[in-house]
Amino acid sequence: MREKLSEYGYSFQCKLIATLFKDRAFLQQIIDILEPSHFESEANIAIVEIIREYFYTYKQAPTIEVMSIKVKEITNDVLQTTIITHLKDSYKQLDAPDLEFVKEQTIKFCKNQLLKAAIMDSVELLKRGEFDQIKLKIDEAMKAGLERSIGHDYKDEIDERYKESVRNTVATGWDVIDDIADGGLGKGELGVMVAPSGIGKSWALVNCGAAAVKAGLNVIHYTLELNEAYVGLRYDAVMSGIQAQELKYHIDDVKNLVGKLPGKLIVKYYPTKGATVNSLASHLEKCRMQGFDPDLIICDYADLLRGHGKEVRHELGNIYEDLRGLAGEHEIPVWTASQANRSSLSDDIIGAEKIAESYAKIMTADLVISLSRKIEDKLANTGRWHIIKNRFGQDGITFPSMMNASNGQIDIHAPDSLDGQDVQKDMDNHSEYLRKVLQSKYKKEA
Repeated sequence: MREKLSEYGYSFQCKLIATLFKDRAFLQQIIDILEPSHFESEANIAIVEIIREYFYTYKQAPTIEVMSIKVKEITNDVLQTTIITHLKDSYKQLDAPDLEFVKEQTIKFCKNQLLKAAIMDSVELLKRGEFDQIKLKIDEAMKAGLERSIGHDYKDEIDERYKESVRNTVATGWDVIDDIADGGLGKGELGVMVAPSGIGKSWALVNCGAAAVKAGLNVIHYTLELNEAYVGLRYDAVMSGIQAQELKYHIDDVKNLVGKLPGKLIVKYYPTKGATVNSLASHLEKCRMQGFDPDLIICDYADLLRGHGKEVRHELGNIYEDLRGLAGEHEIPVWTASQANRSSLSDDIIGAEKIAESYAKIMTADLVISLSRKIEDKLANTGRWHIIKNRFGQDGITFPSMMNASNGQIDIHAPDSLDGQDVQKDMDNHSEYLRKVLQSKYKKEA
């Protein structure tokens, strides 16, 4: 049996300290049984003492700023320098892949220490024949380290409900959508864009990814239809505003623009029906092992993943449930798209009843938006976005949109805004617009 945490090694101790900062539930679980004396290093002892004292006072782990202030209060210069080094090494381990193992081993170690102490204390109790006290001590040691939280205490944890960290969102880049979704798509949430084939689902997903990269976030874009280079070209067009067909004449401009983007993008291709949600999870872990930790996942699109189930509707339902599970497990928002029925091609607004094959898609998703574009809309570069489902606010609202077919840039407007009213007028006058287009084409041919 190990007597000190130092026997696990320096890296293990850094990861343990990292979990104390990162995981409030674990800190709450272990705070009473993790003693500073379990460490040998004076620096680690001091760090754990600061964490314990702060948690008992404020019920949460100290921030970097708090640690900086506390460390400056230490008068021993050598110890202060060593603590800073240990803290830096610990913060580097915040995203280590084996933190769950570290937590399990730490709880096991602390329980063993308590059990050992209980047995030693029981020797005297045994001599005195106090068997009930022996049982009580052993039971207390066995129960130590059990998860303490039984859930969200509605009366006592009001502040927790209103912390920004409760729902940390990734914005879509469309203000009207972000407003109605209370900031965008949050960690562990699934967003679905619904449209018939060839209407602009893939372009819309690229717009979401581009907005995240511009905001300094990391994005993984899984494509199951278009190849990686072609998807990259679409991002180039949306980012730069240059027509897709003209990009090859502006390579230097694109390089300059992309080089200045604060976020990063990985595009990964899988053949249609050649990957499962587990394939995406495996790739996600590989990215993390190589230091790329995504803030947003885009899957273009879920209907093209391979699922499990005897019937198509069951298979698709399972795929969306697994994709939502992936988002929850890794605490990353996931955007995907879904096919609408062919009959929706002529609809002004696409509702839930038009979603192809499986209604389970709607039941599983947190935010569902449909895109309607008839032939007249394609000619006029317009479209209608309809909120089918929204866990975070109002639904049933339709927004007018401009969609630039040449560079894929999409603008969505509030119906009562000046831009929204202008777009709505264009859509209301589609017949006149179509007449002018045909007249222009006729004159050219004549």
